[in-house]
Amino acid sequence: MPQPVAEWFSTWFDSPYYHLLYRDRNHSEAQAFIDELLVHLHPKPATRLLDLGCGKGRHAIYLSEKGYDVTGVDLSPESIDYARQYATEQLRFYVHDMRDPLPYGPFDFIFNLFTSFGYFANETENVVALRSAAAALRPGGKMVIDFMNTELTVRELVAREEKTVDGITFQLRRHLDNDFIVKEISFADREGQPQHFEERVRALSQERFEEYFQMAGLRLAEVLGDYHLAPYTEKTSPRMIFILKK
Repeated sequence: MPQPVAEWFSTWFDSPYYHLLYRDRNHSEAQAFIDELLVHLHPKPATRLLDLGCGKGRHAIYLSEKGYDVTGVDLSPESIDYARQYATEQLRFYVHDMRDPLPYGPFDFIFNLFTSFGYFANETENVVALRSAAAALRPGGKMVIDFMNTELTVRELVAREEKTVDGITFQLRRHLDNDFIVKEISFADREGQPQHFEERVRALSQERFEEYFQMAGLRLAEVLGDYHLAPYTEKTSPRMIFILKK
């Protein structure tokens, strides 16, 4: 029998070149966003938080430093291995597929940040993931999904880009493929071997998200449009940040 093809995120996110390509991500901007969210949501000191799709744990670690009880989960074993060096009694990390039930709850807040959603080839799996998250929320708990503003992203898609980081030159190609925004990433690794990876994120509209939320039993409280939490405007906002309530 042929082996099933690995999902793109299970291989790319475990690659050291993924972390190299994105190593200049703005940490101070990410922390400022978290600060804004905490002021906006005002969680109580004993609040239990889940960082769903936590990567190497930068947001989970920062939330823990703020005094909250934090769990971080991610599909990438490499990322979780890295994050675990920061684990404490109030901060723990697990390898976990967001489509599977979450055994670590219940949580008062679940954060899904920086477009860590919409990766699955089968659209119904997006709803499965949201239902798993909703089941791990306490009644009255809140979930935050931070996604790109798809309409703006598609309109301003940069088809070709080249980026050199630490001696590795990445060729980036972006295009639409049916319902997905695709980024193809090609480069020669440190041994000179050609490498090719792909990122595929479903081009989800606000309306599609709202259908998902309804199916997952989550109520949409508000939609914010940037990391300063300005109201969402489809034509100009860089982000779609959904605040949901169970």
